[in-house]
Amino acid sequence: MDKLLIRGGRKLSGEVPISGAKNAALPELCAALLTEEAVTLTNVPRLRDVATMRQLLNNMGVRTDTLGERGGIRLQAPDGLNPEAPYDLVKTMRASVLVLGPLLARFGRARVSLPGGCAIGSRPVDQHIKGMQAMGAEIVVEHGYMVARLPQGRSRLHGARIATDMVTVTGTENFLMAAALAEGETLLENAAQEPEVTDLAEMLIRMGAKIEGHGTSRIHVQGVDRLRGCDHQVVADRIEAGTFLCAVAATGGDVLLRCGRADHLDAVIDKLTEAGAEIEAGANAAGPFIRIRASGRMKAQSFRTTEYPGFPTDMQAQFMTVNCIAEGTSKVTETIFENRFMHVNELVRLGARIQTEGKVAMVEGVPRLSGATVMATDLRASASLVIAGLVAEGETTVDRIYHLDRGYDQMEVKLRAIGADIERVK
Repeated sequence: MDKLLIRGGRKLSGEVPISGAKNAALPELCAALLTEEAVTLTNVPRLRDVATMRQLLNNMGVRTDTLGERGGIRLQAPDGLNPEAPYDLVKTMRASVLVLGPLLARFGRARVSLPGGCAIGSRPVDQHIKGMQAMGAEIVVEHGYMVARLPQGRSRLHGARIATDMVTVTGTENFLMAAALAEGETLLENAAQEPEVTDLAEMLIRMGAKIEGHGTSRIHVQGVDRLRGCDHQVVADRIEAGTFLCAVAATGGDVLLRCGRADHLDAVIDKLTEAGAEIEAGANAAGPFIRIRASGRMKAQSFRTTEYPGFPTDMQAQFMTVNCIAEGTSKVTETIFENRFMHVNELVRLGARIQTEGKVAMVEGVPRLSGATVMATDLRASASLVIAGLVAEGETTVDRIYHLDRGYDQMEVKLRAIGADIERVK
């Protein structure tokens, strides 16, 4: 099992490229199921979750070909494929539930295992089931699978008004894909507004879908008879960008994030600016960029996670690490997932002072952390421990980094290129 060995205390400087977003690439790979024509995605990140999704699609009969070195994948989903997502593949990645909507919409049936994924809390699929039932699907859960089909005599899902009990990103994405081929109009209320949802909608529009209101909480979809193939570039990963911003804020330095989208990170950038970092954003011939300069200790910042455009839960652990070595005391409130403080005990092993009670963590900043062996518990916890290792005195070993590989494209290679002393140990 791979580990990361980090020797802390170095400032970061230079340029780092931001990869395509995992949370956009996964639903967009599934969107290829909606047409028999070829779909080409570029800027797809090289991640374990992407490899798992490709394996799942291949298992169904979808052809996926790697194109060149720039994250290109060409997909083609023929008629007559096997509309089943088995447990052996779904158990490692809960985004596998995203095949449910496209399979039902195009093939009229699906058998999808109840998903697994990392242990940051309950993320039930009941909203997905209720939404598909509202569009006319018959769904039962048996032997650990969601078994869905159209009623006898129907060849398509029908439009519906879907108002979810809570904001759900994967639910919104599933409904978008299903509604694109449904008969009539679908209205999504309480829809997720994340940039990854908007990027999926833009891809579907390129395929011929009729969608309005994406990026807001009310999305209108007018179903069409068929969708066509398209070329689409995956949007830059705002969470990877935010992670590198936090790394520089913690260590100090001057780093340019190529392809970073500041307009997708307003809440995080506001907090980093208040903490004392200098951040500028713009665009050049190579595309958008974010530049961060940081020196000295940051000022501790309290924050509360919430749905986009609020402070993202996927940045909570990384920003908590910045607070661990900042001046002052901060209050971190997690409102999205109930088990998302599992990194706290590992940060305490490095010398952090954190107390938790329920959904609240109180962080008292300390002048320095000290290196130790720590264990990653989930994807974003992994990133927080890497940041902590970058600032800790001495050596830090981060174990179980297969979590990190699920969502970061060669993180240690990118960090080493901007001055970090970090290596992967087999």
